[in-house]
Amino acid sequence: MMYSEDELIPLSALQHLIFCERQCALIHVEQAWVENLFTAEGRIMHERVDTGNKESRGKVRIEYGMPLRSLRMGLIGKADVVEFHFLKEKVSLKDKWQPFPVEYKRGKPKKDDCDKVQLCAQALCLEEMLETEISEGALFYGRTRRRQDVKFSKALRQETEDAAKRAHELINAGKTPKPVYSKKCESCSFVELCLPKTIGKNRSVNRYLQNAVEK
Repeated sequence: MMYSEDELIPLSALQHLIFCERQCALIHVEQAWVENLFTAEGRIMHERVDTGNKESRGKVRIEYGMPLRSLRMGLIGKADVVEFHFLKEKVSLKDKWQPFPVEYKRGKPKKDDCDKVQLCAQALCLEEMLETEISEGALFYGRTRRRQDVKFSKALRQETEDAAKRAHELINAGKTPKPVYSKKCESCSFVELCLPKTIGKNRSVNRYLQNAVEK
């Protein structure tokens, strides 16, 4: 199956989906956005690298803010940084520069795979666009000031493919899932809009009042 241009969804939706399906729907279905200190810091970090500029450092060519697209997965977006590493032992002239995507994140490595899935999706887009194979990339975290290398394993690729399919289904359905509170809600910029605790309590109160009236 190939998606049309009109059916493409933002690549970032996969990261939002893995983190929280309700957050994904609030952003990509209800078109909501909430800025806080964390998102502002992340936005500033991305603005520094999403310039569209190019540079060379020895045997590494670097492209910033590189446009990405996959008609197979129905994704569109940009890569913060794509490094092209020169290969001494090349299969062909076309393959002498190996793409290596690098995604910038404000915080620190997460327990789930949301950042890894976003990076893997970038790699899959590049593979489709450049007709090549990419085995790894990296996540750069602002808090630790270090890179985390990511191998694009068969399992991670499948998780990314599944996330793309679920994101399309969620956005096309046009319905926002009900909130489910967890510890990560406290660091989410949408916590005041989502109200995972309050909405749950209101539903309990409504059920209580309904039961009282029926009695």
